[in-house]
Amino acid sequence: MDGKWRAVGLLCLAEILALSLWFTGAATLPAIRAETQISDLQASLYSSMLSVGFVAGTLTSAILGLADRWRPQHYFFGSALIAAVANSTVAWLDPASPLIPVLRFVIGACMAGCYPVGMKMVSTWAKGDMGLLVGILVGALTLGSAAPHLSQALLQGLDWRLTLYVTSGCSVLAALLVLGVQLGPNAMAAAKFKPSAVLEAWRNKALRLANFGYFGHMWELYAVWGWIVVFLTASFTVWYGEGDPRIGFAASLTAFGVLAMGTVGALLAGLLADRIGRTTVTMAAMIASAACCLVVGFLFGGPPGPLIALCLFWGVVVVADSAQFSSAVMELADRDRIGTMVTAQTCIGFSLTLVSLHLLPEAVELIGWERAFWIVSVGPLLGTLAMWRLRHHPDAVKIAGGRR
Repeated sequence: MDGKWRAVGLLCLAEILALSLWFTGAATLPAIRAETQISDLQASLYSSMLSVGFVAGTLTSAILGLADRWRPQHYFFGSALIAAVANSTVAWLDPASPLIPVLRFVIGACMAGCYPVGMKMVSTWAKGDMGLLVGILVGALTLGSAAPHLSQALLQGLDWRLTLYVTSGCSVLAALLVLGVQLGPNAMAAAKFKPSAVLEAWRNKALRLANFGYFGHMWELYAVWGWIVVFLTASFTVWYGEGDPRIGFAASLTAFGVLAMGTVGALLAGLLADRIGRTTVTMAAMIASAACCLVVGFLFGGPPGPLIALCLFWGVVVVADSAQFSSAVMELADRDRIGTMVTAQTCIGFSLTLVSLHLLPEAVELIGWERAFWIVSVGPLLGTLAMWRLRHHPDAVKIAGGRR
């Protein structure tokens, strides 16, 4: 037992440190735009190119079965090191440089060797607690994703490049730590190369429904995480007035809180899902999150207190269900293809984020921040429908020990 929790704890720490690279673009964007004239397209590419890279990385990994064929500790190690180098290089370049999107792409591709691979590693220790273990890992991922916002808040007024250097150092440390993570008794021998194995995610109806639920969740999640600091900055500017020194600190600290509260959501959902069912928890989380999408705009430009409170609650529910989709897929998939199935799931899910990440600022131009998040509420509502259908599928008995 001690070996299990030591391995899980070390892996979670490595995930926190490595995934701190993810939102460096979103966290530093307000400071970059204040310093340098970059276009709206360039600003969007800071977030979206990382997602494009992640999609490319997961697609390559899924087709080649890398997560099931390579030793996961080594895959994670190499990915985290390369990502750290690319992230540091961003700090040396002009923010308007055409190389920036390329480097963000590289960072995203490397994250494919950290996030889904980490989920496969933690699943090797699962014994009736898959939801909790994956929830803990996703909580670590969420905390790591929030880290750049905290760094930017604490370094307010200093060079935004410091945030990049700090997070790059974190990723190097993650690479070293993951080498000490042991796999559990559920670890399987390396699978044979079989590109067609990835199609099982579509052929198996139960897997397909679990994936559809995840896709609806992802349509919303990264649109919220990617633009929340910009939304808060705009709202606080209306309330405090242009140029008020409180705006940047308050927006960055609140954005950190929104992402960090996802750790609470992931852990609570993991505990509940193993006891009352994955479809129950995922449907409840998506309904609550969709409600936040519909309501948050009414608080735009108003007193910061109520807006911050709603956004922190939103941070809990928007990611609470994430680990449970992955857990369901790992329970429904063949054991020797778990890495491939999880990687395929994240690949398509993050492909959808590219649309919603770019669509949201266009919606802001047309209908304003007051209604912009309405378009992302569609995702969790459709995801709820998919999980309802999975709940009534015969294979649902394989999920959470029969707790649907």
